[in-house]
Amino acid sequence: MNAPVRLVPADSVSSLFSVSGLRCAGCIAKLEKGLADTPGVLTARVNFTTKRVEIHHDPALDDDQLCDIISKIGFTAHPFLGEKDGEAKRESRELLKCLGVAAFAAMNVMLLSVAVWSGADGAQRDFFHWVSALIALPAIAYAGRPFFKSAWSALKHGRTNMDVPISIGVLLATAISLHETIIGGPHAYFDGATSLLFFLLAGRVLDSIMRARAQDSVAALLRQTAPGGMIIRTDGQTEWRLASEMRAGDHMLVAAGDRLAADGVVMTGDSNVDRALVTGESAPEAASPGTKVLAGTINLDAPLEVKITAVGDDTVISGIARLMEAASGHKSRYIRIADRAARLYAPAVHLLALLSFIGWLLMGVGLHQATLIAIAVLIITCPCALGLAVPVAQVVASGSLMRRGVLIKDGSALERLAEADRVLFDKTGTLTLGRPVPDGPLPLDPAEKPVALALSRASRHPLSRAITVQLESEGIVPAHIDAMEEQSGLGMEGLVDGRRVRLGRPDWVGITDDNGSSLATGFAMEQPKLLRFTDALRPGAVEAVVRLQTQGLEPLMLSGDRLAAAGAIAGRLSMDFRAELSPSDKYALIEKLQKQGHKVLMVGDGLNDGPALKAAHVSMAPASASDVGQAAADLIFLGDPLEPVPVAVAAARRTMRVIRQNIMLAVGYNIIAVPLGVLGYVTPLVAAIAMSGSSIIVVSNALRLRNAAR
Repeated sequence: MNAPVRLVPADSVSSLFSVSGLRCAGCIAKLEKGLADTPGVLTARVNFTTKRVEIHHDPALDDDQLCDIISKIGFTAHPFLGEKDGEAKRESRELLKCLGVAAFAAMNVMLLSVAVWSGADGAQRDFFHWVSALIALPAIAYAGRPFFKSAWSALKHGRTNMDVPISIGVLLATAISLHETIIGGPHAYFDGATSLLFFLLAGRVLDSIMRARAQDSVAALLRQTAPGGMIIRTDGQTEWRLASEMRAGDHMLVAAGDRLAADGVVMTGDSNVDRALVTGESAPEAASPGTKVLAGTINLDAPLEVKITAVGDDTVISGIARLMEAASGHKSRYIRIADRAARLYAPAVHLLALLSFIGWLLMGVGLHQATLIAIAVLIITCPCALGLAVPVAQVVASGSLMRRGVLIKDGSALERLAEADRVLFDKTGTLTLGRPVPDGPLPLDPAEKPVALALSRASRHPLSRAITVQLESEGIVPAHIDAMEEQSGLGMEGLVDGRRVRLGRPDWVGITDDNGSSLATGFAMEQPKLLRFTDALRPGAVEAVVRLQTQGLEPLMLSGDRLAAAGAIAGRLSMDFRAELSPSDKYALIEKLQKQGHKVLMVGDGLNDGPALKAAHVSMAPASASDVGQAAADLIFLGDPLEPVPVAVAAARRTMRVIRQNIMLAVGYNIIAVPLGVLGYVTPLVAAIAMSGSSIIVVSNALRLRNAAR
């Protein structure tokens, strides 16, 4: 039965809080249910990736009261303070410190243990145990804090989480080892405790880094807007105001070359605006009275007076940022394999060790022998091999892909990439290079080329730059033009021997562009001529699309460009397409496909692709992508060729096969080793050697991925 829908009254308020202590899906359910049952709270939604909760509530509840309510549920919260909050970054730094300490301790204690395993006895063995204790005890106390604090907070509020069994296991192994050291026993297991902490912290660090990058991508997008602009006051004077101080209805003066600080409508002026932020297209668009312009776009040619219609959170770019943050929450369901296993595995191991201890006591073997058997069970079942099964394969595969020009930002991306069955491509800058080039030889007479070069060199328009590159490569020398000037939003014009010459909008020079393509310009000297351009395909684009189809991925091109321009590119690649799409349209299409059960791979580069890259099951971006595109993507490919996309898919699928093999090897080891430990056939020393041996087998199998990217 579906849960009843709770309507949010218009007079309710929304508050956003950063929450610490969220570790798993159970934590999310606990927090959302606890808030939903609180009088005055209307709705509560947790974003696990950013570790925030958005609460719609009665205005009578203030932030302090809500923080107290969250605290009583068992979590620590404080109001989210925006980009300066830095919660994920602080957590990442803290976890990295703990990981470093755990790695240092695990390596050194393991070296000391080798000496004991090699036959050290008596005072020499006791010395090694005490040195191990001096290294391990402070390291465990420091590196185990993330688990100990979380477990204590959960237990204090009458609940459990995955950190509870982890903490019990680490503390129990440490206590037993310390006891053995004090009484001069033959075995201590500090190496097991420190190694377990190291592997668990490695997974926690990767998860924290992913969430920090999710916040960075949203912040990078919001930084694309101008910090402020010139406002025309009622007395006709101008003053500079911060974007936060602007209001709808204000008139903003935008100089040529400036970026807009708010959404609005052009009141006076003619110019071209760079809308790549929203559409992803390289060709500028004309702006004249009545044209809608958006925050973050750039006014290219001439001053514009803009009446502001939306500021701050109401602008289109802020809406894109919200979509990206919402999409990042969708990925939170991909909990790391090691964490999922530890949540069930550790309690079972502890219970098994306890039952073995009690069982052997009842059989009359004595306290010491029963304790040794229980210790052997704990050590032999330490999930080191299981903890290595995923990350070591990811590391080896990542190195192989790096040599082929593919950078992986998050190890779990390989798992998701292997599952993809649909691939969506942005057009400009992804399937193409985003650089217009002449569509064949320029249809100009020899006498016209010097004139065209002189006009194109004086313009900043991308099509003019393409003309300049083409004509200069032919060795053309520019002509001398009198009275040359740029007409705002139209193009360049001047006089040659008293005759007017023009380079600019086709209708302005006196010619009709039947295709209505944005990649066309006109030149008028003797008679008007239409110069057509195309966006060059990335090298190997056709072959890459074909290979993706043979891998079972159905391709689809998404574009914010006009229907004719998008159709021309799609036709050259023999693939289906959708044109004239906004960022929200791309986002909605991906949501629709994923609700139908598809696993979508999104490949895009522009700022406008940020929400789609975040919403997709997995995403890739070229190294030439915007900062936002690179931050939002899971994988980055270097260079111009598109070949790395199918190469990464093939490598991901092979990696997942090896990971499954590793998990089977680790589980198979435990199926054999656990009964031997419970039956008393394995000493703690043999258990430690067997545990290390299983890890070596898993690592050796993963090394087969060194040539995964073939």
